[in-house]
Amino acid sequence: MRSPSVLSLSALFLPVLSGLLVAAALSPARAQVSEQEAAQLKSRLTPVGAERAGSADGAIPAWTGGLSTPGAPVNGPRPDPFAGEKPLFSITAANFREHADRLPEGAKHLFETQPGYRMDIYPSHRTAAAPDWVYDNIRLNATRARPAPEGIAYGVEGAVGGIPFPIPKDGFQAMWNHLLAYWGPAREVTVSTYVVPADGVVEKASGYREIADFPYYYRDATPDSYGGYYFKTLHLAVAPASRVGEGYLNWQPINIRRHDFAAWRLLPGEHRVRKAPAISYDVPDTDAAGYMSEDEYYIFFGGLDHYDFKLVGKAEMYVPYNNNRLYAQPASAVLASGHPNPDALRYELHRVWMVDGTLARGAHDVVPHRRLYLDEDTWMAVYGDSWDEQGKLWKFGQATMYLMPDVPAVVIGSQFIHDFELGGYAYTFAFNGETTPYMVTPPHPATLFSPDSLSARSIR
Repeated sequence: MRSPSVLSLSALFLPVLSGLLVAAALSPARAQVSEQEAAQLKSRLTPVGAERAGSADGAIPAWTGGLSTPGAPVNGPRPDPFAGEKPLFSITAANFREHADRLPEGAKHLFETQPGYRMDIYPSHRTAAAPDWVYDNIRLNATRARPAPEGIAYGVEGAVGGIPFPIPKDGFQAMWNHLLAYWGPAREVTVSTYVVPADGVVEKASGYREIADFPYYYRDATPDSYGGYYFKTLHLAVAPASRVGEGYLNWQPINIRRHDFAAWRLLPGEHRVRKAPAISYDVPDTDAAGYMSEDEYYIFFGGLDHYDFKLVGKAEMYVPYNNNRLYAQPASAVLASGHPNPDALRYELHRVWMVDGTLARGAHDVVPHRRLYLDEDTWMAVYGDSWDEQGKLWKFGQATMYLMPDVPAVVIGSQFIHDFELGGYAYTFAFNGETTPYMVTPPHPATLFSPDSLSARSIR
């Protein structure tokens, strides 16, 4: 009989986390990770702070460096290196309770309400990797990263070019690792948002070309040089026809007390740029027909100050991982009534950090309670459960982790956001069937990410 997959912090991480108690979220003073603790990033822990060893039963393998082919050409969808594998077994409505301790609450709800829902479980592969310079930065961040003087709910200082807290002491540090996870220095991709309401009729709600930079990950950046914004993105609408010519620009600050969330929108026909909601908090996402809010980008994104985040512990869970075959299929083969087509997705057993977010005192959000599940090898959220004010499970988000050995990196790819009240779901950041691949690029000119640059696009 296997042991329970969810363990307390004290039981699972005594060598690292013994005596490290969750501190007050807004306190400006935190104990730094010691040099002795940080040394474990070269021994017991991986360079990003994951457990290097495999699981006791061998189902999760040891991390041996990930899958890396830096500089390999990308001429189309990245291939699936595990295409020949067959599922070890499948989880269905008939047997999901046997696996309940390795499933998020949202998946359990789908098994209870959608008879055709299925998770095919494949052998686990710890493919996550990053360039050596990122690992070097993480090692430095471990002892120099610190909460901003205003409090860790508002910002981080002293870090650059890698996750800031590889040996996290609380939920806020874990969430900053998610927000500052490695995607490469910049990217270009064409993506779409699809909505599949309760009646099962698929609608393509929007399509846009995204150009995005991560100044925090510029190779020559220092903690003081990248300008206070860790992420900048430019969206240029390509669908539907009525929205072609629309543009959206967003900047995400590293300290929300010192720098504003900044966003601008260009609407066709107006020939002017207006301020717009940023990718944060519970503002409805206009591209998703009411199925998601802006802070559900990347499962969770934006400001942390609405919540008190607590580190629950670690769990061994079945998560959507190494899903490269998903992106090689047309969206029509992925989307089905009630839930995604189970044939399109691959699940593996991996370890995740569990972080609970409950509303901070005096804060308001339409989601008063969230639980995020962060992949230990990348720090990116693979799942998100959300409860409403009555404590009823309301939403469920799942990422589909994309393997890019040419970068090298494993990142959040397309995402499914289920709304159990509306019925149905949204499929976002979908790049299925696009003629140009998801490209990780060198940094773009800073002038590209300016309101003036966006305004210039109104002249046609």
